[in-house]
Amino acid sequence: MFQLIGASTLSLGKYISAFGVFILFQLSILPLFFTRIRFKRVIKEISIIGVGTAGVIVLTAFFTGMVEAIQLYSGFHRFGIEGFMGYTIFLSITKELGPVFGSLMLISRAVSSMAAELGTMRVTEQIDAIETLAIDSKELLIIPKIIATTISLPILVILFDFVGNYSAFLISTYVLGINPITYQDVILQNLLLTDIYSGVIKAFIFGYVVSAIGTYMGYITRGGAKGVGEATTKAVVYSSVAVFVLNYLISSLFLMLGW
Repeated sequence: MFQLIGASTLSLGKYISAFGVFILFQLSILPLFFTRIRFKRVIKEISIIGVGTAGVIVLTAFFTGMVEAIQLYSGFHRFGIEGFMGYTIFLSITKELGPVFGSLMLISRAVSSMAAELGTMRVTEQIDAIETLAIDSKELLIIPKIIATTISLPILVILFDFVGNYSAFLISTYVLGINPITYQDVILQNLLLTDIYSGVIKAFIFGYVVSAIGTYMGYITRGGAKGVGEATTKAVVYSSVAVFVLNYLISSLFLMLGW
């Protein structure tokens, strides 16, 4: 039992330290000042990651807003305060559901693709071939994906916030019979700027972290086709767990700051 616990702990520590070194010295902000950024590839990746994920973001946000309006109505109706639903829905979507659900949709749509693409290139020795041509494979393959994801996710979260709140407004006013003027006035009277940009800040952090995890898992892939599948699975699982952990930590920090 002790051998199993010790071996698992050492293996996890070695894995985390290797990822930390990879992030700190190769994918952090500082190397970007010393690395040539391939803007054409960044734009291409934004098209693949951002535009390609927009459809599923809109669909998820639309139904999320409707479900939240129905569920909150059942609780608020008991106390006769249905008119106060608007701000509660707006706050929950912009600060929590938007960044988290948007990140999860991007992970399922784009991060898994990153890991599979880089993993396939690694096991078929395409990355080794790029290195033999004196081309930095990280500069060519990884950094554009991370920059594109960090730019795209905040925009996708803003889109999620708009669609989710609009669908909740439609359900609340046209189906549940809430006064639309009251619904909007409650939001405008209680709205703070931090309610909006706190979720966008989360999206920037989530975008960098999930793209770094996805590209790292693909870049270190070993073991042929089986290894590619395992790397893709790990990228999705680790990225999703990282989003939930970071969401708690950032929300706690915002709470201490009064945001």
